[in-house]
Amino acid sequence: MHPLSAHGPTAPSSEFPLGLHRLRGRWADEIHANAAVWAPSLASVDVHYQTPTGGWTSETLMGLDGGVHHGVVGPIASGASYAFWPTGETLPANPGEAQLLLDPYGRAIAVNDAATATHSSVFVEHSFDWGTSERPRTPWRDTVVYEAHVKGLTQLHPDVPEKLRGTYAGLAHPAMVEYLLDLGVTAVELLPVQFHIDEPHLEPLGLSNYWGYNTLGFFAAHTDYATRQAQAAGPEAVLAEFKGMVKQLHEAGLEVLLDVVYNHTAEGPKDRPALCWRGLGDSDYYRHDDAGRYVDTTGCGNSLDFSQPKVVEFALDSLRYWVEEFQIDGFRFDLAVTLCRDESNTFTPRHPFLVAAGASRALRGVKLIAEPWDIGPGGWQTGNFPHGWADWNDGFRDTLKDFWLRDQASLRAGGSASSPGRLAGCLAGSSDSFAHTGRSPLASVNFVTAHDGFTLADLTMYDRKHNEANGEGNRDGHGDNRTYNHGAEGRSEDEGIIAAREQTARNLMASLLISLGVPMITAGDEFGRTQRGNNNAYCQDNELAWVHWTRDATATRMLETTRTLLTLRRDFLAGLPAGFPARSSTLLWFSASGLPMTPWEWDNPGTRTVQFLLGSQGGTVNGLVVINGSLEAQRIHLPAAWILQNQGIDGAQPRWFERTFDSADPEGERNGARLLSGEADSVAANSVSMYRC
Repeated sequence: MHPLSAHGPTAPSSEFPLGLHRLRGRWADEIHANAAVWAPSLASVDVHYQTPTGGWTSETLMGLDGGVHHGVVGPIASGASYAFWPTGETLPANPGEAQLLLDPYGRAIAVNDAATATHSSVFVEHSFDWGTSERPRTPWRDTVVYEAHVKGLTQLHPDVPEKLRGTYAGLAHPAMVEYLLDLGVTAVELLPVQFHIDEPHLEPLGLSNYWGYNTLGFFAAHTDYATRQAQAAGPEAVLAEFKGMVKQLHEAGLEVLLDVVYNHTAEGPKDRPALCWRGLGDSDYYRHDDAGRYVDTTGCGNSLDFSQPKVVEFALDSLRYWVEEFQIDGFRFDLAVTLCRDESNTFTPRHPFLVAAGASRALRGVKLIAEPWDIGPGGWQTGNFPHGWADWNDGFRDTLKDFWLRDQASLRAGGSASSPGRLAGCLAGSSDSFAHTGRSPLASVNFVTAHDGFTLADLTMYDRKHNEANGEGNRDGHGDNRTYNHGAEGRSEDEGIIAAREQTARNLMASLLISLGVPMITAGDEFGRTQRGNNNAYCQDNELAWVHWTRDATATRMLETTRTLLTLRRDFLAGLPAGFPARSSTLLWFSASGLPMTPWEWDNPGTRTVQFLLGSQGGTVNGLVVINGSLEAQRIHLPAAWILQNQGIDGAQPRWFERTFDSADPEGERNGARLLSGEADSVAANSVSMYRC
């Protein structure tokens, strides 16, 4: 340990906090730092670091408590590179060029040598003036999530200055912020922005990990998404740009959610070199079987062992850091089931990680969203996460695709279709999946598409995946996609096919945005973005995966449809009690004749036309939705006043129903028509209609 002459005695070191932190309190001298790293399998650990003069030196961490090696190092300046290495082991090269062991808690990562792809941690101290900016804290019921990629969202945006495109600053540019507000979303969910690297197999193919699900630094922002100016200025400038993005989005009322990957690390399978955790304690950080092999529940070769308390602590410390330092509003957890597996590798909703997250003061009020599956035994857990969590609802996704795509293809081929019961359950909040945990429809994150899979437009254009550009012989990506190309594979000049595809896309978007729960839109779906049938564009950092902002008539119609639907959603919710839908949600269902649905009609695959009132227990009604999933136009009767009264709706007087949306009428020519309860109307084949009442 270093004697600090300014203070007389030797400064004590501490096993907490982990990482490198400037000494505080009576020992503070602005040049020394406490270093701490959990490496219980190592007898002794050195920290190698840059000195203020630019050279490298090292210190052995003499303290050891609970597997944490700690000591005082310095003098060390903010921006200095450093790394760990087992004491006494030969260094592979000079510290500034070698791949030593990164700090799991490092606040930034530097590339030592681009040719050899070696990295080091960077000691960073950064303060930021948040001013009067505050987190929006949008209630779950009002939340609409917009899943986007930092680079892909603005890389081609003509109104974002070229030097800002594809960057944190570009996402916060007024042109982008105004677009998001005009669209009507409330939260931007960003694909991984924690520091990540490419898998080795991609380089020979000339590809890279565009999505970023290969994390190397869980406390570090991904440097490549910063502007060139910020990158040149160093890690503190990168952090300032990231925080500036969050601040500007918050000031516009938009929340920022991060997609995070705590289930595995970039070290990959055992045959890969140690970058950090493997060298510090392979058997401590990763899950192994009795033969010493990795237990892989992620498909990535190495799963972090969340039965290990220090691994749980590591993930929670990272989450708190992003909330406290970056004011992040929430997280979507990739393959979240892996984070909740106990000593026997079994998912438990009372896992210490879930308990600790729920008890954390820093995470209180932060949105926690699970991708509720992994590829391990018992890996499908949709609906089984505890109170305080929301789940990606894959059942909702599959049911909507079945009803509007697979069923339509079957009917047109002379086959049968599914009954409306599954669809109704999803639109009503999927209580069959979530009620047993005491959660409301607001625990269901409803989606039709995400980054992984076909875009909304491609669901209507392709019957098969087309992933040849990924270099894996089209073997990668999901095979069960429930799509329908409407008679031609890929692009078509047939006006009938084009019109049918557009209407199906509108049906899917309408069903998503009128459902109870929390809707999520994938960036570009609102105006028909295509990936030309690639349903696994994780390695396509190019125009195939980037959002194109030039819009033809088809794209413009879809964009206006999405804006209209989001406006209608806000209007419907605004007219309902504050507790809706968490405490008082109800959808009253009717047949095409306007009578309450019978059990036979619910189970009958021939029932393809249903109506439901969007309302609450106690008699508040704000909208009527008519779904016609048949191939023919249908004559319907709106529910009569006496029927509404029998269903608990106050007032026996006839109600007016004003048509506000028809997916078969994108120009809105029929909007504004008014009908009395009990009157007849006609709804087009394969359509969704909405009425305000």
